[in-house]
Amino acid sequence: MNDTQPAILATNLTKCFGDFTAVDNINFAVRRGEIFGFLGPNGSGKTTSIRMLLGLMKPTSGSVEVLGMKVDGDTAKTRPRVGYMSQRFSLYNDLTVLQNLHFYGAAYGLKNSELQIRINEALSMAGLEGRENAKTRELSGGWRQRLALSAAILHRPEVLFLDEPTAGVDPLSRRAFWDLLYTLVSRPISEGNGAMPAGQGSVTVFVTTHYMDEAEHCHRLAFIQHGKIIANGSSAEIKAEKMPGQVLEIAPSDAASAVKVLRAANLPLHEIELYGALVHVIAPDVRRHETAIRAALRSSGIQPGSMTVIEPSLEDVFIACMKS
Repeated sequence: MNDTQPAILATNLTKCFGDFTAVDNINFAVRRGEIFGFLGPNGSGKTTSIRMLLGLMKPTSGSVEVLGMKVDGDTAKTRPRVGYMSQRFSLYNDLTVLQNLHFYGAAYGLKNSELQIRINEALSMAGLEGRENAKTRELSGGWRQRLALSAAILHRPEVLFLDEPTAGVDPLSRRAFWDLLYTLVSRPISEGNGAMPAGQGSVTVFVTTHYMDEAEHCHRLAFIQHGKIIANGSSAEIKAEKMPGQVLEIAPSDAASAVKVLRAANLPLHEIELYGALVHVIAPDVRRHETAIRAALRSSGIQPGSMTVIEPSLEDVFIACMKS
């Protein structure tokens, strides 16, 4: 496979279950050595898509290529070159960390000294040294997550599929997990260490998620809703193409009430969303609505507080896309 050929190519990919279309004629390409984020709310078609990319589910129509090979239901060609980590982690709770790694390594065809070398590399990368003899059920969610990733990469796959790998894991563990992913994509496939820029022989990662902070870490993204891709590109490209206006960040005395008041005020605003103790208002040339916003809030007994035009976050864009 050459560096210019996509690691993953989906062409007119469609999956129907009876009258229901779960994935609707989607097209995208994932470049070699990048982290590609596939974002969407629950039920949007993310898991169905990843199962078709892996060859675990046959498309109704369309095609998939992984590493230049057509995925047609016979996974024997691609299986040795891809890794998969499901959102349920697929670990054996009664086995120790080391026993799980030995099991998965043997399943990938690794033996003897080669298997031991790969296990040692995985333990070191994931920070699991010292926990080799711990039962998997005794590990916290974050450590189980690291173990599942270690098991998925023992055979040094060229493409790694991750299906909502951080669901239900605390923020610190999620951050540590993404640090591990960046370590992976910076390493040559054929070696256990060393650095290599994304796109030059490193691992390609396809990850589904609904966490916007994680999406910001991806090199490129696709948003999927109701089985259709509604945005595709880098974070900056999607923001430039899909953002319907500027973002005004408001710090009112009562943010939840402020959202209700502004939504009922019949002002020409595209979006009004609650962000913790803040409110984000989106509109073209949003500054010209500031006086009307202040008046609406004060008339309801809410102090407007500070108002600042900020750069849109990916979450701002995602919400705008989901509602368009």
